[in-house]
Parts: sequence; structure tokens; C-alpha cells
Amino acid sequence: MALQLKTFENINELYDFAAQFLQQKVKDGAKTFGLATGGTMQPLYKNLRQSDVDFSSCTSFNLDEYIGLPITHPESYFTYMQKELFEQKPFHKSYLPNGLAEDAELEAQHYNELLAKHPIDVQLLGVGENGHIGFNEPGTAFSEKTHVVTLTESTRQANARFFDSIDEVPTKAITMGIDNILQAKEVLVIAVGEKKRAALESLLQGEATVDSPITALQQHANVLVLTDLNISLA
Repeated sequence: MALQLKTFENINELYDFAAQFLQQKVKDGAKTFGLATGGTMQPLYKNLRQSDVDFSSCTSFNLDEYIGLPITHPESYFTYMQKELFEQKPFHKSYLPNGLAEDAELEAQHYNELLAKHPIDVQLLGVGENGHIGFNEPGTAFSEKTHVVTLTESTRQANARFFDSIDEVPTKAITMGIDNILQAKEVLVIAVGEKKRAALESLLQGEATVDSPITALQQHANVLVLTDLNISLA
């Protein structure tokens, strides 16, 4: 397993490092970036907004999008990315799954075709408390490509803080599959806070199992994990 771990006592230093890491990848010629959303990524995107990084010749692919939310909805991932990064640091082209597509399964297939044409140089990942990456919940085959998912109750509860009530949280999404993530040349994982400890321990110290999707990264040749947790590699 070609997995590297960097632990930070200061969370600001972690995000400074992550931002500098991505800036260096652009300078080194990386052209296609896989992007993630959620609270974990907000400090990173803030740091990038304030930097001199130039993504204007780069392409981005987001991991996922809710099904049924208009892109103008404040909690759509389209809106999130515009607010957190794209308005100030635009890419040449940015792709997200279309959560309003008439045929979600066909949209997932289309997204796979786009990814095949634009191999990802660097994939950015957070991780859910149950080990999910993107919206690939426990039980997802490591060979799964972009697909339609029914969100688990725990994931909907975790995201409910962004909505007025749990009833407003979408029940389905389109997400890159684990296979798509593994196809990236390099993966950068950010996992902060005690709630992520079990998931990170499964990656760093456990065996690869569909019960914890993040453990699929043990099969990848180039993974860097950034965390503020005191966890050692097995």
C-alpha cells in the first residue's frame, strides 16, 4: 500500500499544507482535479480563494450531486462550489452530475464517459463517519462506477444541519463510484475531528472491506492522508 500519512497538531497548518499541495500540483502540470464538498473542504477552499493559484487552464469533476435539487438551491453542490471556490477561482471547465436530469441512470453513464475522456490527476476526498467516500456507502462494491444512490439515514442526518429540516434533505444522489476514485493518479484525503477516527483507523490499520468504503484506497498506488488525529499507520 503506497499510502502516506501526515499528522498536524494545528488545523490551520493542515489546511495551509493542503492548499500549497494543490497549488504545487497545478505548477507541476496537473490539469484535471476531482473535487469534494462538505464542511471539511470549506477551510481549504477559503485558503485557495486567498491564494494566487490559477485553475483557469484546469478541469474539475465533482464527486456527487443531490437528485432533485435545482442548481440554484442553496444546498446544491453546484451552489456550494460556486460560492466556495469557482466564483473567485474558476476552472476552464467544471463538471458536476446533473441532479435534475430526466434519467438519472443515463446521467450517471454520461458522467462516466466524461471521466474516461478526462483522467483525474488529483482527487480530493473527505470521509464520512461510516467510511463513505463520495456518496458510496458501506456495502458499495469497489468496482462500482458513477451511479445513483439512495442515501442512508445516517448520511441524511449528518447533512440535515444544512437544511431547515431532515424532511428537506434529498433521499438520492448521483455519485462517482469507488472505481472512478481509484482511477485518479493521486488521491488527497483530509480527515479532521474525532468523529472521523474510526473511518481513518479502518483505512490506516484495517483490512480492505466494503463495510468501510475508504479502505478501497489501500489498493491505490499514491494516497496522501492529512489529519489532526493521532493515528499511526499499521
